Amino acid sequence: MIKTIKNRNISVFDFFCGCGGTSSGFQKAGMDIAFALDVDQDARNTFTKNFPSTVFCDKSIKELTASDFQQILDKCDRNYKLFCGCAPCQPFTKQFTGSSKSDDRKDLLTYFGSIVKECQPDFVFVENVPGLQKISKQDQGPFPEFKKLLEGMNYKIACRVVAAQDYGAPQLRRRFVFLASRHGEISIPEPTHGRDADTPYETVYKAIFDLPVIAAGESYVGGGVLNHRAAMLSDLNMERIKTSAHNGGGRNNWPKELWPACYTRTDKNDKTHSGHTDCYGRLRWDYPAPGLTTRCISYSNGRFGHPVQDRAISVREAARLQGFADDFEFTGNLNSMARQIGNAVPVDLALAMGNHFIKHLEAIHGQI
Repeated sequence: MIKTIKNRNISVFDFFCGCGGTSSGFQKAGMDIAFALDVDQDARNTFTKNFPSTVFCDKSIKELTASDFQQILDKCDRNYKLFCGCAPCQPFTKQFTGSSKSDDRKDLLTYFGSIVKECQPDFVFVENVPGLQKISKQDQGPFPEFKKLLEGMNYKIACRVVAAQDYGAPQLRRRFVFLASRHGEISIPEPTHGRDADTPYETVYKAIFDLPVIAAGESYVGGGVLNHRAAMLSDLNMERIKTSAHNGGGRNNWPKELWPACYTRTDKNDKTHSGHTDCYGRLRWDYPAPGLTTRCISYSNGRFGHPVQDRAISVREAARLQGFADDFEFTGNLNSMARQIGNAVPVDLALAMGNHFIKHLEAIHGQI
């Protein structure tokens, strides 16, 4: 059922849409996904397959003007408009701090701000890595000027770092969220899950336990389950995962001869490099998963081993942990599908923010 406020729905314009995490959450909240933009062709193929009625643009936002989507704006004239600017987060992650100044994606938020200034939508939503807001203008951080721009246009703003698991996502993922409204004061929604909420955290077990058993390198062919496909494992990695205890085990269970060389080297003080402790780990059934990355179906790149089956999690299992519905179909090769999922905004987080925008409007109009 579509939620409306005084017979006006909210039309979403999803810039940097990726495969559709934000759009999925906002659509689930009852919004209309009117327009989407991304330059990644694999993401485009996935998005258009799942949102066939949405107008898609693969033009770079650096070359975009409002005239490029004016017809869509006119078509949605009676609706409230929400612009999403969840630009690629890689330039602002800790892993990229050394090269981020030369990353040409770092100013994408600035270009998004220009589109917001030109169109002045009712609402703006931005999601990115924690730390985006801390990078100064002198260090080429785009956020201070973006925030100043919206404040100068009389948007009311709320922003802070939140945890996706606090809003029903079955994974531990801290994100920076920014909400802006031209319709009065707005806040960040309170958590719905966890210690301070009525509902416990969602778990890996609840998210994926019922999916069919498959082996490493296999795809489920029984029908009714899309993209349930697992990456192959080398003979050595198969031995490693078989040696790992079920439900959270990792390399602490291995004999030393199975350890990668990088974990056995010592420094000048004869200390062994501990490495990333989650690499080669199995997920735990009764906890949320760790934050998904663009290599979320790779056994060696994080705690992405299945809790009990001798393989890494499948594309569908990763998609469920990111909140995508089972009828959401991914396209591309295995690595591409994993990258799309890892880059996506958690659907449950977007749903919580979408519901909050709607409640914000309802409160202003005195409907609640």
